[in-house]
Amino acid sequence: MKWLALPSLLLASFTAWAAPQVHFETTLGEIVIEVNEKQAPISAKNFIRYVEDGSYVGSQFHRVIPGFMAQGGGFDQEMNRLPTYAPIPLEADNGLKNLTGTVAMARTNNPDSATRQFFINYADNNFLDADQRPPGYAVFGKVVKGMDVVEQMAQKPTRSQGRMRDVPVEPIIITKATLIIE
Repeated sequence: MKWLALPSLLLASFTAWAAPQVHFETTLGEIVIEVNEKQAPISAKNFIRYVEDGSYVGSQFHRVIPGFMAQGGGFDQEMNRLPTYAPIPLEADNGLKNLTGTVAMARTNNPDSATRQFFINYADNNFLDADQRPPGYAVFGKVVKGMDVVEQMAQKPTRSQGRMRDVPVEPIIITKATLIIE
């Protein structure tokens, strides 16, 4: 039996698929997140599901702490909690770290409670990694465009609203969410 040798460029096109990206238009500008389906398949699929069903549109970044993180996706402009799918199992031990510009699933004290909320790290938050503070927080993506927009969020004044702290005084709304697979 004789095997055909494929040119390396052709072979590379079969093995190096581009990672999906999510383009968020916000009231401050565009943020593009590259989603890591390989190392975080459960979290990536969950995040993409909310993008595809359109339910991130109209949600806000409701918790912004300069030097730490910006959290969003779970509340509308009036701070009403948005509906969720069932929580997903935690996959924080996937080798991805909570570094500046990475995106991770928010959760409660229950490790398997992540639904639709996510956060973007403003700093290397190693203390959120599974190997530093078990059970950790699952990183599933990174900002590849628009980190300047994320940084603008940290410059906006915040307040306490009910039991919530660090809520931007002027809501930062996701106005459009698009999945791009190239």
